[in-house]
Amino acid sequence: MRSQSALNPDGPGAGSLEQAAALAGALSEALSAVLLGRPEAIRLSLVALLSGGHLLIEDTPGVGKTLLAKAIARGVGATMHRVQGTPDLLPGELTGVAVFDAGAGEWRFRPGPLFSHVVLVDELNRATPRTQSALLEAMQERQVSVDGTTHLLPDPFFVVATQNPSEHAGTFPLVESQRDRFALAIEIGYPPREAERDVLLGTGGEDALNEMEAVADLNGVRAALAAVRHVHCHPSVADYVIDLATATRRDPAVVVGASPRASLDVLRAAQANAVLSERDFVTPDDVKRVLVAALAHRVMLHGGQDGPSVAALLESVLDRVPVPRA
Repeated sequence: MRSQSALNPDGPGAGSLEQAAALAGALSEALSAVLLGRPEAIRLSLVALLSGGHLLIEDTPGVGKTLLAKAIARGVGATMHRVQGTPDLLPGELTGVAVFDAGAGEWRFRPGPLFSHVVLVDELNRATPRTQSALLEAMQERQVSVDGTTHLLPDPFFVVATQNPSEHAGTFPLVESQRDRFALAIEIGYPPREAERDVLLGTGGEDALNEMEAVADLNGVRAALAAVRHVHCHPSVADYVIDLATATRRDPAVVVGASPRASLDVLRAAQANAVLSERDFVTPDDVKRVLVAALAHRVMLHGGQDGPSVAALLESVLDRVPVPRA
């Protein structure tokens, strides 16, 4: 593996990678002025965005889940729709429906809120599994099919879904295939005392969001997404990702281990993390930094899904799987 610690000016796509790193840095700074005191949540959110994946935020109400999604959309000048998850939300209210145009004498497709660059689905686990499933095709294939016709979604397309902890009343567990469509799942947590005081005194939060201006544009995001895919990954690091995924599949405490799609998301997230660190190659530390966020919502233990227990298991996997050396 290469040992340099910065972008290689002579490497393939170096200019694009430098621009991607600059975009990530500007976004990180802008988001940090809105969501105070949560740098790791911001970093992982940007990793999800730049890896081309989607983000699931599980946390208690009022900690800034919606605020973060709105700030990401505003930071890149993107169109955004917010959908509130409720038990009576219908699939067509996400994807859109065909309506009859009496004047033209034909059926026309009326796009739903999924036809936005950033889609915030608030409290996804308050929607029924049938409605949750309406997101599967959109998140995987960037398209929706309505009445036998396929409609392409905007590029870029980034879903940020929030959910309340599963023990809250009126929630439905996310189906396994739905969880597997999210590249990363994170918690935001409570802010440090000083940051919470700043919010109370009018710094950060909604006040900062209202004053926030775009620091990038959609063309820049598209270029950054393409650049991230060119971040070099040594075969030994790819093998390391596979070894980690295999360890989850073979652990006796695990019912459902990491899928091949999960392994790919780990690698892409590691590539994005490398760009955030201003490197044009992936290291095992990049993999370690994103592994729990990429797998904890996908791996299931005997007795059901349990976030802290899964995270602890993944930490033990990181401890026992050998790290490749240069």
